[in-house]
Amino acid sequence: MLLNLLFASLLEAQSVVNYYWVAFSDKTGTEFSVNSPEMFLSARAIARREKQGIAIDETDLPVSAVYTDSLASLGASLVHESKWLNGCTLKADSALAKQISELDFVLQVQLTKPGITSKSLQLKWAEEETSAAIDTSLYGGSVYQIGQLNGRFLHNQGYTGAGIEIAVLDAGFYSVNEYDAFADLISENRIIGTRDFVTPGNNVYAEHYHGMSVLSTMAGNMEGQLIGAASQASYYLLRTEDVDSEFLVEEDNWVAAAEYADSLGVDLINSSLGYSQFDDSTMNHTYADMDGATTRVTKAADIAVQKGILVCASAGNEASTRWRYLVAPSDGDLVLGVGAVGQTGAWASFSSLGPAADGAVKPNVVAMGLETTLVTSSGIIGTLSGTSFASPVLAGMAACLWQANPDATALELKAAIEQGANQYLSPDSLLGYGIPDFEIADQLLKKLLQGGDAEKATVSGWLAYPNPFTSEICFENLDGERNQILELTLTNLSGVVVFKKKLEPENNVVKLDLEMLARGIYIAGLRSNNKQVNLKVVKVDQQN
Repeated sequence: MLLNLLFASLLEAQSVVNYYWVAFSDKTGTEFSVNSPEMFLSARAIARREKQGIAIDETDLPVSAVYTDSLASLGASLVHESKWLNGCTLKADSALAKQISELDFVLQVQLTKPGITSKSLQLKWAEEETSAAIDTSLYGGSVYQIGQLNGRFLHNQGYTGAGIEIAVLDAGFYSVNEYDAFADLISENRIIGTRDFVTPGNNVYAEHYHGMSVLSTMAGNMEGQLIGAASQASYYLLRTEDVDSEFLVEEDNWVAAAEYADSLGVDLINSSLGYSQFDDSTMNHTYADMDGATTRVTKAADIAVQKGILVCASAGNEASTRWRYLVAPSDGDLVLGVGAVGQTGAWASFSSLGPAADGAVKPNVVAMGLETTLVTSSGIIGTLSGTSFASPVLAGMAACLWQANPDATALELKAAIEQGANQYLSPDSLLGYGIPDFEIADQLLKKLLQGGDAEKATVSGWLAYPNPFTSEICFENLDGERNQILELTLTNLSGVVVFKKKLEPENNVVKLDLEMLARGIYIAGLRSNNKQVNLKVVKVDQQN
C-alpha cells in the first residue's frame, strides 16, 4: 500500500502543469525577413524606427515557428513568445520540461511558476490612501505633482500629449471604463487597445485597481480636481502582473507585453512594476543582478529603448525593507528609473536606493510619489504613495515634451530630462539626477535639434557625439580655439579616473576608440587654455 501511495504521489507531481521559460539557440526556419518588416511590425512601428534612424534587425524577427511547433507537438502549451530574447513561455509538466531541455535547439529551460501555489504574502505596493485636499484651481491637488516638474510650461502651450501613444503595463485597470475621471478618454476613443497577458482574454477593467490609479496620474481629467500629466495622449492598457502571486513568469509577461507594444508602434512605456524577490526563493534576484544587463525584464526594457521607445519604470518602494535597493527593470542602462519625493522635493523614505550594481546613477530622476493626487480604488479623487505613481507622472510629462519636440529620439528625450534635473552635476543614490524641470528639458532639446545633429550633446562650447556611444566617441570644440592641446579625463561615478591623456585636436575634433572601456556613465573632463568643462557621456554595449 505504501509503495502504491508513493507511486501515485510521484505521478501527481510529474503531472502538475508548471510555467517554464525556454530559450532557443537561433531562429532557423523563421518565415520572416528583415526586408519585409510589414509582415511583423505595424506601419507606426516601422515609421518610429525610420524616424530615429534605427535599423530593423534579427531581434525584430519572430521566433522560429519550426521550434514552437515542435514544442506544441510534444504536448506543451505555448503562452508567450519573445522575439527579442529568442524564446517562449510555455506550460508543461516536469517530465515534458526535461524532455524539452534535451532538444538540440533549446539552450535553457527555467521554471518560472509552479502549478500549485498559495496566495502570496508579499506586499506588492507600499501605498497609503488619504483624502485629497482639493482646491479650486484647474489642477486641484494635482497642481503639486505637475508644478514640481514645471509641467505647466508645456501644458500652457497646448502640449498635453496629443498624438503620443503610451503603453501602461500593470496589474489591472479596474473600472477605467466607468469612472468619471476617464470619461473624456473613453468618449474620445483614446484607449486604443487592451490585453491581458496573465489570463488571456480576460477583461482588464475587472482586474486590480493599481493600473487604474497609475493611469489616472497621466490621463485623468476632472477640472478643479485632477488634471493628468498627459491628459490628451492615447493609451494601451496591458495587464502583466498577477497580484495573487509573485513568480518569475511575470517578468516574461512583461517582456511579451513590451514586444506587443513595440509592434503596435507605441512611443512610451510606463511600468509601475518591479522585480527582485519571489514567492519561490530559488527564483530570487540579488543586488548584483541589478546591473542593468542581467534580468530578462531589464534586457527587454533596454531593447525597447533601442527600438525607439522611452521606458519609464518605478524604482521600487524598498528603502525600508531588507532589500533596500532599486528593482528591475528600473536598473536598465537606457531606462528612466523613477524614484519618489514629496511635495517639498524631499526624498520619500520608502523610495528605493541606488546606485545600480554596476555603479550607474539610479534612480535616474524623481517625481512626486508621496501623496500623489489620483483616482483611488473607489473612483474618488484622493492620494496614494509609492514610486508607482512617481513614474507615470514623469512619463506623462515626457509625452508632452515629445509632442513639443517630435523630431527627438527616445535617448535624446531621456538625456534632456536628466540634464534638466536640479542635481544633474552632483547625482546621489536617493534622487539620482534629481527633479527634472521640463522647461529646461524643452530648451535643451530645441537647442540640440536646431544644431542639426541629433546625436550630439553640447556643454559650454564642446560637443560629445554620439552619446551614448558603443566604441568611438568624438569631442569637438566649437569656440574657434583651433588645435589647442586638450587634456581629457574620464571619471566613473565612484570618482575613479579611468582615462587621462593629453591630445591634440585635428580641426578642433578629438576622436577616441574606447571600445575596451566598461559600459557605464562617465564624467568627461575637458581642459584647454585653462578652461575646464564637464560632460556626461554614456558607454553602452553594442546591440546584438
